[in-house]
Amino acid sequence: MYEFEYERPLEISAALKAVDADSAFLAGGMTLLPTMKMRLARRSRLIDLGGLTELRGVRAASGRIEIGAMTPHVEVQDSSEVQLLLPGLARLAAGIGDPLVRNRGTIGGSIANSDPAADYPAAVLGLGATVVTNLREIPGDQFFTGMFATALAPGELITRVSFPLPRRCAYLKFRNPASRYAVVGVMVAETSNGIRVAVTGAGPQVFRVAAFEQALAKHFAPEALQGIKVPSDGLNDDMHGSAAYRASLIGVIAARAVAMVAVPG
Repeated sequence: MYEFEYERPLEISAALKAVDADSAFLAGGMTLLPTMKMRLARRSRLIDLGGLTELRGVRAASGRIEIGAMTPHVEVQDSSEVQLLLPGLARLAAGIGDPLVRNRGTIGGSIANSDPAADYPAAVLGLGATVVTNLREIPGDQFFTGMFATALAPGELITRVSFPLPRRCAYLKFRNPASRYAVVGVMVAETSNGIRVAVTGAGPQVFRVAAFEQALAKHFAPEALQGIKVPSDGLNDDMHGSAAYRASLIGVIAARAVAMVAVPG
């Protein structure tokens, strides 16, 4: 690990003042610290956001669930409000990594990193969430721009994520047994603006499957997805699974997710 300066501000204004082009915000550190330790990343200064208590917490308000950026996964998993109003999100949080990761990792850090195999990006895109920063509100459809890339400007800080409550939703993933990252993960949601299907793990960034959404809008049942093939072009192709395998797996996981919340009959 290269040398770096470390700061732990207690106010958002101090954190924003400390950041520059060669520094980075530190949330849970589940990705940033290992990459720095292996010298795959180099930062002159880390601004630890752990002291910003105002960025932590879950609350329900006006048909939405608001989650502070520094809220760890375990708090989302255990939140009675999330379990009652958005159980699909509670299930997603409960399946992230292991107990250490769930206690240290944060929702803001996860989506800011935009790891192509992370779980929360599927929730942000699949539920049509809004990412709120110190400067603006960014629709989920516009937030993820590529592998490890987002719409965040340099020095822009995520303060919370706002999830509209869907009529029903489910998240399911086929996970790597070692890392527990998603080889393929699918969030299926029936929202006030229609059906949304978001896929993580399969490609270089999270994406929606329009063909699945259109089919489920006509008939929300697993069989509605039969015969619809996801193109393998551009999907990840590595030691964990070929692009063709992932393309096939998307359909399998999506159908199982639908079955979790579909009404029989």
